[in-house]
Amino acid sequence: MANQFCSSVEFGLNLSRRIYYGKDPAPVPVMSRSPDGYLPTAPMCYAVISDPDTVDNPDIRSYQPYVHGKCDPPALIPLHLLGVSMEVDCSLDTAFVTVSARWRVHCVLGSSTCDCRLAIPMGEQGSLLGVDVDNTGRTYHTEMISVNDENDKDKVAKAKDGYFLKSQIYIIDIPQFSGGSIFTIKIKWSQKILFNEGQFSLSVPFSFPSYVNPIGMKAPLKERILLKVNSGVAREVSCNISSHPLKVQVREAGKLSLSYEAEVKVWSSMDFSFSYIVSLTDIVGGVLLQSPFLRDFDERDIFCFYLYTGKSHDRKVFRESVVFLVDISGSMKGSPLENTKNALIASLSHLNAQDAFNIIAFNGEFNLFSPSMEPATVEALLNATKWVEATLIANGGTNILNPLTQAMKLLQNSTASDSIPLIFLITDGTVENERQICNFVKSCVSNGQSACTPRLCTFGIGLYCNHYFLQMLAQIGRGHYDAAYDLDSIVFRMQRLFRTASSVIVSDITLGSLGLDSLELFPSYIPDLSLESPLMISGRCNGTFPESVKVSGTLADMTKFEVDLTVQREKDIQLTNVLAERHMDFLTSQAWLLESKELVEKVSKMSIQHKIPSEYTCMMLVENGVGKKAPEPVLIERAYKKLTKQRLERNTQKLFLGGMSIGFGNPKATADNVPPAIKEAKPSEGLLEKATSNCCGRLADNCCGMCLLQTCRFANDQCTVVCTQLCAALACFELINCCIEICDCDCLQ
Repeated sequence: MANQFCSSVEFGLNLSRRIYYGKDPAPVPVMSRSPDGYLPTAPMCYAVISDPDTVDNPDIRSYQPYVHGKCDPPALIPLHLLGVSMEVDCSLDTAFVTVSARWRVHCVLGSSTCDCRLAIPMGEQGSLLGVDVDNTGRTYHTEMISVNDENDKDKVAKAKDGYFLKSQIYIIDIPQFSGGSIFTIKIKWSQKILFNEGQFSLSVPFSFPSYVNPIGMKAPLKERILLKVNSGVAREVSCNISSHPLKVQVREAGKLSLSYEAEVKVWSSMDFSFSYIVSLTDIVGGVLLQSPFLRDFDERDIFCFYLYTGKSHDRKVFRESVVFLVDISGSMKGSPLENTKNALIASLSHLNAQDAFNIIAFNGEFNLFSPSMEPATVEALLNATKWVEATLIANGGTNILNPLTQAMKLLQNSTASDSIPLIFLITDGTVENERQICNFVKSCVSNGQSACTPRLCTFGIGLYCNHYFLQMLAQIGRGHYDAAYDLDSIVFRMQRLFRTASSVIVSDITLGSLGLDSLELFPSYIPDLSLESPLMISGRCNGTFPESVKVSGTLADMTKFEVDLTVQREKDIQLTNVLAERHMDFLTSQAWLLESKELVEKVSKMSIQHKIPSEYTCMMLVENGVGKKAPEPVLIERAYKKLTKQRLERNTQKLFLGGMSIGFGNPKATADNVPPAIKEAKPSEGLLEKATSNCCGRLADNCCGMCLLQTCRFANDQCTVVCTQLCAALACFELINCCIEICDCDCLQ
């Protein structure tokens, strides 16, 4: 789909050369040689052009030669950007990004209309929160509804008005924009702020291509960025690196406000990147407490414990005893396994001589690199690399429980007291006994001593594995979870996850007694503190919170770690917004594990309340204004009433945005060894192909007159006239009414 998108943009740029701009010479669009060169690197709008003859300057008619034929698939012409502003609100480890932009349909005749395609690239673990569109009186906003909503249940199941072009690029098609019109789109999403040794780093897609710069516009272009940082720590926050020249507006303990505003000749050609340091030399933390807001269905207080590591280069980390469990089933053949092998070899190279390791390759059976844990000597690592290249060959089915049990046995018998036992599971599949596996790991955690219990990190590839199973497994095992929805990101994300798991500085962390009436923790099993990730434990509670909370653990030199965290009532950070998505992920994993309808309902309520996508809800773009209804020809009165009812419903149009959920895996695809599905929409059928395959097939089955009309209008006008006359005649025999009752395709929409 990404290749088709890029081809459509390239065709659109070539088509835009027809546009006459008067005395101002039209710049030649910069063409890209890269296959992905036309993928959006900032929020973008494109005119969707099916009829190339409508492409022209809406102000100055150029009278270009008539273009015969249709664009199939439609060409995409990037619209001109007239103004853009961005607000970034960084709270704890989450950034909320809001981009407002004004666009002009500069490439379509004033007497014509076109649909617009909105592309939203998001940063690390981006999640779309809302879209608002203002198109000269016609406005849209987003809402969340339950997937079980009775009024729209069928449409939700077929949601296709939005989809992921790539894992972090979301696409929405919005109908009916007039040539020459100016409209505003406001987009909001959240994304994670990366952390490493006291430094927070943020990167937001904000690199606009040159062809969105308006031509002949005399008014200056205004570009604006507003950045707010609230670290939660009452320590100085200092800017380290910034891509744009930011000016400090407000500086307080733990808070920072900066802005950038300029009149520019061309729009920003680089992403907005920013890193900041919370001035720490040691491990510090705190507890934020907040009452629920007025309309919160959960009336309990919300809280968040956090621990940050300082920027210290001599801090000691725990030794490792790590077992890699690598899925080599038939579905991993090709790029998935090759990228996994590269990431595995790179991770092995980061082991120290005092560490120990082993590798288990599994499909229906499993194969060990060594019968026992091996010291990470140069010779052993070289042998392991050769073994990986020779042994990791994709074939067979998937069995996770047996190799996981073997890994537990290896670590229980050979882990030193000052070493962290770690299991690193990599898979692309779903197995039938996943709940049994979770219960097995639970029993190991309950029966073993905390220090000797293996940490379990999980890594999912593609959409056929059950990511909520992997999240739950990592939660029970006090480890970390990550996933690669694009095959190209496997190496980078796997190595980053391994660095996080292998840089533990405080283990076996416990909280002192809180004396609360009720307490719900997320996650319920407290993970270790790593140099690569802050530790955040949050939840809901009833009762009186103590003024301070004691946190204890074990340092890498086996001395005791203790710190008293002061509890403060938070007023500036809206904790419910910051923590809602992670709470929903934990609850969704629990709902899957326990098969709890009550938890499903709870997640659905949270999703609708906070407007965050979930597995049990669907986002839709709803039109606010009521447009004028175009006159329609009447065939017979009863058929017309049915059509009129549907068109009146569409005056308040709803676009159902799909692709925002990842599902609970696909056991059948795993059993059939289907290669990993990636978070990318499949190429759509061409218009004529769709018309003939969908409507003509139904015509043969049901003799659908309306489908026949829809199909034939793609052929030529004479054919349409003939078929219209035929259907009008057949209407006397109630054929049209029959078609309306039995046809379930899109011909009436």
